[in-house]
Amino acid sequence: MDLELLRTFLEVCRTRHFGQAAEALHLTQAAVSARIKQLEGRLGVSLFDRSKREIRLTPEAHRLMRHSDLLLSEWRNARQEVTAGGATHQISVGGSLRLWDALLQQWLYQFRSARPDVALSVESHTPELLTRKLLDGVLDIAFMLEPAQLEVLQICKVGELKLILVSDQPGLTLDAALHENYLMVDWGLGHNLTHRRLFPDMPEPHTRLSNAKMAIGYIKHMGGSAYLPRSMIREELAAARLHQVNDAPVIEHSAYAVYPLRSPKIELIDEIIACFGKIS
Repeated sequence: MDLELLRTFLEVCRTRHFGQAAEALHLTQAAVSARIKQLEGRLGVSLFDRSKREIRLTPEAHRLMRHSDLLLSEWRNARQEVTAGGATHQISVGGSLRLWDALLQQWLYQFRSARPDVALSVESHTPELLTRKLLDGVLDIAFMLEPAQLEVLQICKVGELKLILVSDQPGLTLDAALHENYLMVDWGLGHNLTHRRLFPDMPEPHTRLSNAKMAIGYIKHMGGSAYLPRSMIREELAAARLHQVNDAPVIEHSAYAVYPLRSPKIELIDEIIACFGKIS
């Protein structure tokens, strides 16, 4: 089995879009389509339902995802053990898509600077996929906002994600910011509940975006306001490209480290958690 076929398959599963998968893999869309057809031909099954506007996974694709993750992980581990360049420690770290730009990018720089001797593998996924990879032994530790409460996993609070309401216009009141071109960024179920409690009478937002980076780009080109992590927009605030809505409450969400209860890498995990605490 060509592992590149599996990598392409997993990227299409993640993005639900052949064009976005092609961009992430630095391929043409035609090449991605050809790889998926080749994989479907080898297996003798259809992996994606292309009859609707949104690509949907078939039951066979859902079953293949788990095996693909494990196969690629085993290959990655084998390759790392052979080519780690004499590294004495190896660890695989995952982070939720929501936390990556807000906190984990800076964590990566901090940890790599502190421990250049560690062979490090880092990836980002949804909380559901991160949890599955932890249970399967693919990941050693993961960071997320809303971890599943499972007996075999240790959950440790490591910091706070601070969200502030900002706009491209200075001097906006809270009421104006929530009504004029407000962008609802998806920070998870907990955020939605907090948001509804704080602003029960605000109108339904016309624009919903899946991540903070998308919202920042939208505001720069189209204007508007949104709750964004302070850590991501310090430069924009300092340069007055974005403006904090002063009478808006700050919304905080806890960030958690999750790892197997009896991990053999607990000492290195403790170092990772300590390093995360320096940047949160």
